[in-house]
Amino acid sequence: MAESTRRVVIAADLSEHSDFAFDWYLHHFHKPENHVYVVTCPEFNMGPSDVSAAKIEEMIDEANAKSDQLKRKFLHKMNENNVTGEFVALDETKVGKAVCEFANKVNANYIVTGTRGLGKVRRTLLGSVSDYIIHHSHSPVVVCRPPVHHDDKHQH
Repeated sequence: MAESTRRVVIAADLSEHSDFAFDWYLHHFHKPENHVYVVTCPEFNMGPSDVSAAKIEEMIDEANAKSDQLKRKFLHKMNENNVTGEFVALDETKVGKAVCEFANKVNANYIVTGTRGLGKVRRTLLGSVSDYIIHHSHSPVVVCRPPVHHDDKHQH
């Protein structure tokens, strides 16, 4: 990659928050010479430990299908907008950690992530990928939060 190329990591899942973050990046930060890595971690919801091997295989197939769907969606968005880059599925259950490690590995100039916009208490209880990335990334982080609509203000 040329010295002037910026390496951008965009964290993605199947939520509209990822779509918003990608679109926000395109409209505000993207330059033709940037190389974009759209990264995801397939989500395995293992449930109870006494799950059968067949059930585990079914869950893995489901996670892989979601990852393929995500890959098609973001590669289409990248092609549509002439974005140079790639889609990367990371084999890790801790999404925030995986994104930070990948960003370090590719020497990312910055990371772009969406946020579910959870309130402070819910974020503390549930954890947050964007919070993890903010606190552990060696690269600057852009957290894209969709605008709050008037009707939604009292729901958070």
